[in-house]
Amino acid sequence: MTSPSDTASRLCVGRFAGAQGVRGLVRLQSFTADPKDILRYRPLFDEQGRELRLASGGQAPKGAKGDVLVLKVDGVADRDAAQALNGLRVYVDRAALPQLEGEEDFYHADLIGCACVTEEGETLGLVRAVHDFGAGDVLDVAGGARGSLLLPFTKAVVPTVSITERRLTVRLPVEVAGEPGRDRAEPDAEDAA
Repeated sequence: MTSPSDTASRLCVGRFAGAQGVRGLVRLQSFTADPKDILRYRPLFDEQGRELRLASGGQAPKGAKGDVLVLKVDGVADRDAAQALNGLRVYVDRAALPQLEGEEDFYHADLIGCACVTEEGETLGLVRAVHDFGAGDVLDVAGGARGSLLLPFTKAVVPTVSITERRLTVRLPVEVAGEPGRDRAEPDAEDAA
């Protein structure tokens, strides 16, 4: 079996999010631009490299985010088997995905391993993951003098992305950088009281 951990060959396009009902249907959070696109890509693999065959299975539960689909998975016939998939990630060969159009287009997986450098030239470390905790994408950066950082992946914080140079330019938020002209070790007036 092959490993999907090589982001050059496979990209994560979804994650199972538990059973739906008792007949083996599963909920899947799709990471594709249009959530239903995940059904177009073939072949799909799980984290161990096993091929998955997915088909539409019904309506998403009430209150589910728009990126959650209810699907049938070949070989999954009951609730226990469906629940066993919970948390497993779904991968597709990079070659099966649409060709990117412009220089500013990229997949999140392309960001992994890119250097993060401030506009002043301070090296913050390398991107080790891109997370979405519900309020937008967050870069997980590690290896720099500031330690691990979680940075919002917005144009205001990351104004320049150069995949060809494997480099992101970062404007640190005040919460991370500190206020200009203030010693970071100096306590707040509230802290001193």
